[in-house]
Amino acid sequence: MILLTMAVSFKFMKPTCTNGVCNKASPLQIAFFYSALYIVAIGAGGTKPNISTFGADQFDDYNPHEKKLKVSFFNWWMFSSFLGALFATLCLVYIQENFGWGLGYGIPAVGLLVSLFIFYLGTPIYRHKARKTKSPARELFQVLIAAFNNRKLQLPNSPSELQEFDLQYYIQTGKRQVHHTPVLRCLDKAAIKDGSNNADTSNPSSSSSSCTVTQVEGVKLVFGMMLIWLVTLIPSTIWAQINTLFVKQGTTLDRNLGPNFQIPAASLGSFVTFSMLLSVPMYDRFFVPFMRKKTGNPRGITLLQRLGIGFAIQVIAIAIAYAVEVRRMHVIRTHHVAGPKEIVPMSIFWLLPQYVLLGIADVFNAIGLLEFFYDQSPEDMQSLGTTFFTSGIGVGNFLNSFLVTMVDKITVTGGGKSWIGNNLNDSHLDYYYGFLLAISALNLGVYLWASSRYIYKKETLQALNEDCIRIDGKTMDTSPLGLQV
Repeated sequence: MILLTMAVSFKFMKPTCTNGVCNKASPLQIAFFYSALYIVAIGAGGTKPNISTFGADQFDDYNPHEKKLKVSFFNWWMFSSFLGALFATLCLVYIQENFGWGLGYGIPAVGLLVSLFIFYLGTPIYRHKARKTKSPARELFQVLIAAFNNRKLQLPNSPSELQEFDLQYYIQTGKRQVHHTPVLRCLDKAAIKDGSNNADTSNPSSSSSSCTVTQVEGVKLVFGMMLIWLVTLIPSTIWAQINTLFVKQGTTLDRNLGPNFQIPAASLGSFVTFSMLLSVPMYDRFFVPFMRKKTGNPRGITLLQRLGIGFAIQVIAIAIAYAVEVRRMHVIRTHHVAGPKEIVPMSIFWLLPQYVLLGIADVFNAIGLLEFFYDQSPEDMQSLGTTFFTSGIGVGNFLNSFLVTMVDKITVTGGGKSWIGNNLNDSHLDYYYGFLLAISALNLGVYLWASSRYIYKKETLQALNEDCIRIDGKTMDTSPLGLQV
């Protein structure tokens, strides 16, 4: 951020301008500017997959009170993130446009320095979750290789006959034992005992070379998360419309608010943030306690139920967007609007419901996804779960660009009218929204199927200073919607 501030502040680092017309930037100026952007991206790559994971690790799963507080953590973590986003869209954008880019970039640069200082102040009191496995990723590959090598062997009739360390081993090491699940049975072959049946199962160094059930279940969890990840790409594509087609659609509508003020089309995106900021406290303080009394679930509803509700609200939002666009096209035909810069006599506030609904949907699916991937990740691989979340958003944006490009090329073939042309007043954006509605509804059906096949992680939590062993069977996540089989 310091380099970005320098790039827009020092005269020799930015193009010269005369009467509002700027010269082309030199290769050196372009290289410096993009280097700063890529350094920001590298920094974000280190921060985003780990910051929420590190925050959640501050709660002790062995402490019932802290475990209960952890249920709310992701709600308020996302709330604070969107509060910062609201400040950026309302305040920083105004500062950048009216006081210059140097001040607009300088303020967040100083903010990051202050945040870094506060972060380091907490260093003595942070809880650091000790890694109990030298290389979690290597264990995943070991399971796949062992399952392939044992592909011709016959699985035992009972899962209890598969290789697993005894409970004492997990108590002494502090690791979590993950219990067997009846899915992807082909992977269970990695845990077939190789004949060393007399090995000491409390000591891994003396046990057989087979993988354990816990290791196999870790791989199953990753495959399960990949399945859920795939069906989140379409919702991420719908989310991408907020900053693309919704804005372009808004530029064609009447944006006047009084005689002297015109609403920027992009500013409607702040209503997504507003609706989310209002919905998070309502969800955490009212919805969750109410549903907790009904279901007995500490989260109120299961993680996958939360995602399903969010995806359903998204389908409703895109259906409303389709209906509004049909209305806009009707007004265009009625008033004979044709030019690309002609304003359709229809208020921009017609777009408000779709923005608000997408903000509410985010409370369910965005926060739910982050919590789901953290909660269901194998031990020592929670940052991988957060990577699933962030990568899904990125791939969804790429998918959105791909769909727009392909639909535009296909619809103009043979001299046809583009659905998403430069002139939205002479296009068929309603057809494209109808297409998004169709694939969203289809994706919701696929999600319901995928969630019905998913089995939540069931693990044993042990502490050396406890006289009893508590088995966390994720009973909070076993209610219907076909989410547990």
